[in-house]
Amino acid sequence: MKTFRQYLPGDDVIQLVIRLGLLAFLIYWTFVLIRPFVPILAWSIVLTVALYPVFNFLSKFLGGRPKLAAAILTLINLGIVIGPATWLGLNALEGVKEFAGNLSAGNFVIPSPPESVNNWPFIGPNLYEFWDQASRNIRAAMREVAPYLKPLAGILLALAGNAGVGMLKFLLSVALVGFLFPYGSQLAEAGKSFLYRIVPEQSEHFLELAGATIRAVSQGVIGVAIIQSLLAGIGFKLTGIPSAGLLAFAVMILSIIQVGAAIVLVPVIIWIWTDKDFTTALLLTVFLGLVGVLDNILKPLVMKRGLTTPTLVIFVGVIGGTLAHGLVGLFIGPIILSLAWELTVAWIRSDRAGTASLPS
Repeated sequence: MKTFRQYLPGDDVIQLVIRLGLLAFLIYWTFVLIRPFVPILAWSIVLTVALYPVFNFLSKFLGGRPKLAAAILTLINLGIVIGPATWLGLNALEGVKEFAGNLSAGNFVIPSPPESVNNWPFIGPNLYEFWDQASRNIRAAMREVAPYLKPLAGILLALAGNAGVGMLKFLLSVALVGFLFPYGSQLAEAGKSFLYRIVPEQSEHFLELAGATIRAVSQGVIGVAIIQSLLAGIGFKLTGIPSAGLLAFAVMILSIIQVGAAIVLVPVIIWIWTDKDFTTALLLTVFLGLVGVLDNILKPLVMKRGLTTPTLVIFVGVIGGTLAHGLVGLFIGPIILSLAWELTVAWIRSDRAGTASLPS
């Protein structure tokens, strides 16, 4: 008859459980320690992959000096972030705070149309009537819904308050990219080895797909949106329109989620023609019109492969990334989610292809 001692787990099993518990605790503690740096690391890797072709060209141009090329590219990136991006960000923050204050107080209104609009040929009277009705109706509606918009105002103010931390994360990410550039090939090999553990047959294909997706979204979507918003912001400043930074920020968001900047640019152009003389209005209209079609010109030039990620995935990435990581998440959210989507689709297709090739 077996004794009670014989039913107890052996020493090997107990040691295995203890080791697994310690390993799980170590992994959890490591995650807690690096969690604040995850957005910075993610954005650094994205920038490294997106700009690596530029770094590689510059390194060869400088006679095979990768550290010098990395330093020059980092200084250029920091100049872009500290200069135009900071200007756009500060103006957008002021606009967000003002907009949130108006929402909370119920003071958000559309200004009444100038009388000169009524004298425009063809569309003048109809546009004047539509504009006037919208102004009066929204003013009345805002008084009714103002109490329900206070939570939204609080969210906007919280995002504006975290913008300083987001800008610091940007700067740290750009600085870290300078250290990652010279080790691009080693990082690629490490990524290939990691993928080989998961998908041995498709590791190289998945790595190439990951790089292509990151470059497509970061250059063709995020990069073009930033350029478009900066140029739009310059145009808005030249027009003297209120909340120019906030409108430029809206252009960037609409461009990222593939809606287009026309929603912002068309009302601004209408406002220009009501406020400026003919020559100034014509020049600004031409400039903003070119800004509006800039994405259609630049995207085919910078995107070597067509973007197959659905717009909904990018939209969810923008919203989810912003809510999860603030300002940095606005950019890395759609990139990471697009990467996950493309890899998942490629994995499903390869799995189906492998199943179909099996003999019946």
